Amino acid sequence: MLFFRKKFKTRSGDTVRLSTLLDEGVKRSDAKLKEKGRDKELSKAEFDAAKEAVAYGCIKYADLSHNRMHDYVFSFDKMLDDKGNTAVYLLYAYTRIRSIARTAKVSAAELKAAAGDSGALKLEHPQEWKLAKLIAKFPEIVLRIMDDLMLHTLCDYVYELATGFTEFYDACYVVEKDRQTGVIVKVNMERLLLCEATASVMAAAFSILGLRTVERM
Repeated sequence: MLFFRKKFKTRSGDTVRLSTLLDEGVKRSDAKLKEKGRDKELSKAEFDAAKEAVAYGCIKYADLSHNRMHDYVFSFDKMLDDKGNTAVYLLYAYTRIRSIARTAKVSAAELKAAAGDSGALKLEHPQEWKLAKLIAKFPEIVLRIMDDLMLHTLCDYVYELATGFTEFYDACYVVEKDRQTGVIVKVNMERLLLCEATASVMAAAFSILGLRTVERM
C-alpha cells in the first residue's frame, strides 16, 4: 500500500481515515510494549505515555523519514521495529541516554553546574570526537531543511547521531561500577555532559518532527 501520491486504502478499496490509522497504531504499540514487558516495569501513566509516543511517533516518522517526492510501502511491522531507522529505535535510544544521569545519581542542577565549570570538554577518545562532531552538525542540518523542506534529511541525521552515541557508549565508560557490589565507583562528568548534549539535540530534532519524548519507555 502506498502512502504518497495515491490515496491510502485498505485491500477492500476503502480509504483509511487518519483516526483509524492512529487507533491501529495505539493498539499495535500497546501489544509491542507489553510483549517487551514494559507494562510490568512502568507505571500506568508512564506506560500510556510511552504507548502513545510510539504509536503516533512511528506513523509520523515513517512518513517524514522518506523523501517526500517518492512513494513508499506502508508497514506497521517495519514502523514498530526497534532496530534500524525508526521512531521506536530513536525513542528507545533517547530514553536510554536520559537514564544514564539517573543511574549515576546526578541531578539536573549538578549537570548544569558541571557544564558551567568544565569550559571546553576534553575529548581524547576517537568515539568522543566522533560524537561531538555529530552533535555540532545539528545547526547545519536545520539550516538545510529550512532551505529545501526535506525533513528526511533530519531523520537521517538523528539516526546517525543515535548510532554514533551507541558506538561512543560501548567504547567509553560514563558510569563505572564495582563489579562485585554494583556500587558506583566513578562518574565521568565530561562524558555525561556529552550524553546530555546528545539527548538535548535529539529532543530538539523530535520537536521539529512533531514526535513526543518520554523519559522512560
